[in-house]
Amino acid sequence: MTSFIIEYRWGRTHLDAYLEEEMYDTLTYCIQNPNSTDFDSKRKRIEEIGKDLCSDGGIDAMENMFYSLEFRIKDEIGHDARPFRTWWNGICEDWKY
Repeated sequence: MTSFIIEYRWGRTHLDAYLEEEMYDTLTYCIQNPNSTDFDSKRKRIEEIGKDLCSDGGIDAMENMFYSLEFRIKDEIGHDARPFRTWWNGICEDWKY
């Protein structure tokens, strides 16, 4: 039983890291290309990631991911990602930005 729990946690961590990288790439793209033709599809993907996080880890998972992305985006491309938090409004009842 212990090995299953370790494997499950290891797999979940990998999935979270994958989602964070995808979220970073997609959010960065949206920030840098607000008038692109695929902006709406990128936004929908960010909303899907929020739904996945909410269903798996609740608001804590959402907060943790967005918090780390805010700092990373600020450091790497010099933009503020906080206004994009509103895209997750309505996903978890406690998420209100």
